[in-house]
Amino acid sequence: MRKVLVVGAGSAIAEQTARLLAQRGDSLFLVGRQATALEALRADLKVRGAGALGTCVMDANDFNAHEAMLEEAEQSLGGLDTVLIAHGTLSDQKKCETSVELTLQELSTNGLSVAALLTRIATRFEARKAGTIVVISSVAGDRGRQSNYVYGSAKALVTAFTSGLRQRLFKSGVDVITIKPGFVDTPMTAAFPKGPLWAKPDQIAKQIVRAMDRGAAVVYLPWFWRLIMFVIRSIPESVFRRLAI
Repeated sequence: MRKVLVVGAGSAIAEQTARLLAQRGDSLFLVGRQATALEALRADLKVRGAGALGTCVMDANDFNAHEAMLEEAEQSLGGLDTVLIAHGTLSDQKKCETSVELTLQELSTNGLSVAALLTRIATRFEARKAGTIVVISSVAGDRGRQSNYVYGSAKALVTAFTSGLRQRLFKSGVDVITIKPGFVDTPMTAAFPKGPLWAKPDQIAKQIVRAMDRGAAVVYLPWFWRLIMFVIRSIPESVFRRLAI
């Protein structure tokens, strides 16, 4: 049975993933910004069969709170062998274009806070020579686009950071898994028109658990996004800059 820390437990993808892990008896420590939502999820996971359960209210941008949270997670679960980092916001690109403050805030939430958490977690797992780290990035990080380049830049940081971390920790037996979802139908994307490329959170969650168990490296979800992003990355810059995407 795994002992799993879930950061950003209130996100739709994290909730669905936690439910799957609970159903097989894994122990979970849930971290999020809303105490009421965490307690509701905790109660739900208990009914589903989770082992030990703990919660912690924390804003990931409070870097000074990371170490205490990790200590609390270790104590609550009696150790820690798996981490899922799933927190983030969907940046308002237009507002970011006219606000340095908002741009930096979005880069911190979606990129820097992840790097800070990973730095602390990696040190722990490297010393133990075991563990699994799963991080939700995005296909948006594969190439900057005018429609979401602030969000995409943060996710590019996450993708590059986990790539280097994966190489560093390989010799220690620690798996670092980068999850790159495409369009996912969640409350965060409720205002977007939906189409055939959109996936549901439960579909993504099933593949995250599968990747976790297999010790995968980079996983595009659904799978066809690997092909889509290969095409987008292959477009010459002289052409790409003229496209309205």
